[in-house]
Amino acid sequence: MTETPDTPETPDLPDVPPPGALPEDPALAAAVLEIEAHVAQDGWDQPARLYALVDTAELIAQEPALAAVMSIDGPGDEGSFTPIEQEGLPPGQALEDALPSIAWPESVAGCAAVIERLVLPPEVDDEIPDDPTAAELFAREHPHRQEVRMVAGVTRAGASYCALRLRAHDDEQSVVNGTELVPGLLDLLHATLHDTDPDAQSDTPHETSEQGPA
Repeated sequence: MTETPDTPETPDLPDVPPPGALPEDPALAAAVLEIEAHVAQDGWDQPARLYALVDTAELIAQEPALAAVMSIDGPGDEGSFTPIEQEGLPPGQALEDALPSIAWPESVAGCAAVIERLVLPPEVDDEIPDDPTAAELFAREHPHRQEVRMVAGVTRAGASYCALRLRAHDDEQSVVNGTELVPGLLDLLHATLHDTDPDAQSDTPHETSEQGPA
């Protein structure tokens, strides 16, 4: 499938994850799938979201008050990531355009993004207008368009995981997941973790949703 302009390339959506799609990091996979399920509760037509992924055990040790607010208090959470939704994304700016200006502090072990996009079958590539506004209108009016929600997560260690849900198949059993389903978005997320900008965000990300630990 082909996305509308100015978005990361998205491959054809497989019916099942390929054999090589087993998660390198089960904790990351669990966090991505939890974020996907959490966001799905709010339905469609949502703005993009960005999450910091912090080690749950470190969060309990270093920020006990925040952990208590999020109902995280037991050793059973060790070895997992806690997703913390971020505020302050630029209004009206595509998340993909904002990511190059983001750098995470060392306390953040990974990050994840949620975006919704229209995708078109590859056979219509030559019909898409060059003008971005016209291309968006073309995609929205095309009878074979598909609406997809993409959740992509990465870690500093280099692991990645994705979950995709089609609006036309809006149920948990139809969520497609794997390691490299949205390569363009994954590359942008990896770059935010390896930017050494000293003016990066504060050492402790702020929890802005009811999201719990992965």
